[in-house]
Amino acid sequence: MALATLSPMLLTLKPPRITVIGAGMAGSDAAFAAANLGVHVDLFEMRPAKTTPAHRTGSFAELVCSNSFGGEGETNAKGLLQQEMLLAGGLVMGTAHATRVPAGGALAVDREAFGVRVTGALKTHPNITVHAEELTRIPEGVVVIASGPLTTDALAETLRETVGENFLGFYDAAAPVIDADSVDMSVAYRKGRYGQAADYLNLPFDKEQYERWLEALTRARQHTPHDWENLEFFEGCMPIEELARRGPDTPRFGPMKPVGLEHPETGERPYAVAQLRQEDVRGQMWSLVGFQTGLKWGDQKEVLRLIPGLQNAEVVRYGVMHRNTYLNAPKLLNPELNLRAHPNLFVAGVLAGTEGYLESSATGWLAGTNAARSVMGLGPLLPPETSMLGGLVRYLATANPENFQPMNANWSLVPTLAKRKGEGKKERRMRAFARGREDFQGWFETVRAVQAV
Repeated sequence: MALATLSPMLLTLKPPRITVIGAGMAGSDAAFAAANLGVHVDLFEMRPAKTTPAHRTGSFAELVCSNSFGGEGETNAKGLLQQEMLLAGGLVMGTAHATRVPAGGALAVDREAFGVRVTGALKTHPNITVHAEELTRIPEGVVVIASGPLTTDALAETLRETVGENFLGFYDAAAPVIDADSVDMSVAYRKGRYGQAADYLNLPFDKEQYERWLEALTRARQHTPHDWENLEFFEGCMPIEELARRGPDTPRFGPMKPVGLEHPETGERPYAVAQLRQEDVRGQMWSLVGFQTGLKWGDQKEVLRLIPGLQNAEVVRYGVMHRNTYLNAPKLLNPELNLRAHPNLFVAGVLAGTEGYLESSATGWLAGTNAARSVMGLGPLLPPETSMLGGLVRYLATANPENFQPMNANWSLVPTLAKRKGEGKKERRMRAFARGREDFQGWFETVRAVQAV
C-alpha cells in the first residue's frame, strides 16, 4: 500500500510512551525493560545538573556505597534474585556480570566501568530520550517513580500530596527482623500484654541474662552515619542502645517492660521481656518490638543472640538508622508495583520499600515492564510467589502496615519447603533456589511468548 493511501488517523499514530523518574538502579532497569518492549521512554535524571550529597558522578546507576550486589550461590537468597534478573534480561544484572571483579562468593563490580556501561546502554537506546533535569511534579500519563532514598524535597512533597498521610519518609529507623525457624520455641511464649490477643512472641530474661545482654549492648559499636544525613532521634523511635545509655533499667521500663507479660504456665513475671511481632502474612518473619538500632551488623548479631530464645537467631534484616525516603507500601501498592488509588503511577526501588541495589533493580524491571504493558493495553505481570522477586513484591503489598520498614531479599519471603529426613538448612535452601529459578524461568518464557505474538 502506497504511503499516500494510508488514512490520516494512521499517519498520526504515535508509539506508546511512559515517563521514568530517576536513573538509579531501579529507574535504569525500568527504562530499559520498557524500551525493549517497544515503548518510548522519557527518562528524567537530574544529575549531573543537580547532584545529591551521596553521589559523586553523573553516571546512571551509580553505586554510592558498596560495589557488591550480594552473595551468589544456590544457598543465597540474593543469588536467586540475581539469576531471575539474568533470565529476564535486566540491564543492571547483565552489566554487573560484564564488569565484575573478584570478590569471593559475592558479585562485585568495577564501579566506574559499571556506571559507564549502564549510562551508555540507556543513552544510545533508540526508544529512550534522556532529560537531564529535575522533575518536581509528577507528569500525566503512565509514570514509574524511581527517585530513590534521596528524593528531592519538592518531588517528595508532590508524592505526599498524591498519596496522603500514608507517605513515610526521610528517616529509616528499623528493628532487626528474625527468621521464625530460628526462634527457640521452648523459650518463647505467646501472649499479649494485659490479656490482649496473644499476637506476640515473648522472650523472657532473668536478672543475670539481662545484665549480660546489657553489657554486650553498651560495648557494641555503632554505625557512623554520613555527615549529610543529619540523623535525629525521636522519643518514639529511640535506638535501643541510646535507651541503655540513659541507665541500665531504662530498656526494661520501656520496650522490654515485663508488666502484663507473666508466663502463661508459671504465672511468674520475668525480669525483662523482648517481644517479637509478626511481619508477614505467613508468619515466617518477626521483628523485635522497640529495638530500632544503629549498631554495626556484626555487633548486632552478637547482642541479639544473647536474648533468651534467640541464641541461634538468623537475622533476615538488620536494624538500621539512616536517611531514607520510602512509601508505606502495604497501604499503597499493589504487588504489581502500581499505586492502588493511582494505577497509572508505578513505584520502584527504595521508594517502594526495598533495601539494596539488587532489589531496587529487580523492582525497577517489574515496574518498567508493567508500565509498558499498561500503555500497550496488556494486563500487569506478577512473578510466581516461589521466585525471590515474586516473594518480595508480595511482601511489600501485604506486610504489617503499622510497622513497615524496607526489606531486602531473604529466604523468608518465599514459601517454606517441608523438611526432608536428614536434610539440613543448606540442602533445603538449595531446593528452594532450584524451585524458584525453575518457576521464574517457566513463567518468564510463557510471558515472553505471549508478548511476541
